[in-house]
Amino acid sequence: MIQILDTTLREGEQTPGLYFDGHIKLEVARLLDAIGVDYVEAGHPVVTDEIRQAVRQIAHAGLRATVAAHARSVKRDIDLALECGVGFIGIFYCVSDERLSSVFNKNLSEAVAQIADVIRYAKSRKPDLIVRYTPEDTVRSPWKNVIEASVAAVEAGADIISVADTTGYMVPGTKRSLQDFVGKLKTEFGSRGLKPKVAVHCHNDRGLALANALDGFRGGADIIDTTVLGVGERAGLVDLAQLLVVLKTDFGAENPWKLDKLPELYELVSRFSGIAVPANYPLMGKNAFTHCAGVHTQAAAIDPLHYESLSPELVGRVRRISLDHMSGLSSVKHALSELGETSADEALLGRILDRVKSVGTKGKTVDLEELRYIVKWCKEHKE
Repeated sequence: MIQILDTTLREGEQTPGLYFDGHIKLEVARLLDAIGVDYVEAGHPVVTDEIRQAVRQIAHAGLRATVAAHARSVKRDIDLALECGVGFIGIFYCVSDERLSSVFNKNLSEAVAQIADVIRYAKSRKPDLIVRYTPEDTVRSPWKNVIEASVAAVEAGADIISVADTTGYMVPGTKRSLQDFVGKLKTEFGSRGLKPKVAVHCHNDRGLALANALDGFRGGADIIDTTVLGVGERAGLVDLAQLLVVLKTDFGAENPWKLDKLPELYELVSRFSGIAVPANYPLMGKNAFTHCAGVHTQAAAIDPLHYESLSPELVGRVRRISLDHMSGLSSVKHALSELGETSADEALLGRILDRVKSVGTKGKTVDLEELRYIVKWCKEHKE
């Protein structure tokens, strides 16, 4: 069964200008838990006292999900995370030759020794701690470096190895396939008698984060990282709602996710992040289940499947008919029925439609309240 790690509260705060106060972080964590994610990555405790306090509060909130903290490969980060009471620590260290020489001033052997030492230290302090090791920029690092560091991490006690597409570099169906990468990595571990879980962390720089996450899933990934609204560094990560729905409806995931709680979560994150949900955003956008063109609305009124491949009820949404310059009589009739206006004759319907189209040409849509005024106006002005 695929597991989900949501990192809205950690990676999400790497979005420029995005910060959640502690009471909002706690509510986000509770909603993520109610939806059914497996891991809530609550933050990097060493960054600020406020983040450390928020991680501590979430870790002690009695969530079903395992609460995780982020950490560099240094013991001080481990100590601070464990003081917060988390059950999962994600440790990262890049092993690309260029980064090792130019940023860390270490060779690979020294880096691997540090990684293994920190993991052993974390496990010695809390034996049941879940430890994830991430070779940052995994997919662009030399394969031999990734393997050497990952094998050493697992032998030191790491439970999870995360494949980080840190720059959104991977492209499905090419030589840069995450499906192939994950499959190859799992085969390598198996040949050595090692069985860590493999996670994928997909950035969206090319707009392919969701596609790559699904590619990783097909390759055998056990865990996929997400964020609400896809927030995160640069172009962000995989969007939580989109991933869950595709896994559930198209890949047959049997996880008992409560998808109808997604709108509440997205409204909360949008409000307190200051990032609006784009109107055309899949699933959670205002227009995601809104029909506009007359031909569409007429067919959808007969059978929504004519112009929908997903039911809005699946994710706690409702179907809407938009009234504007693209509307036809079927749209107007549908909207009038919602107002309880069922006695309009053809002449009145025509005048109402003309008026709706006139408003629509100004780049506006007519909601039910305005439609009520239009009906009244058309009844009084028959010419």
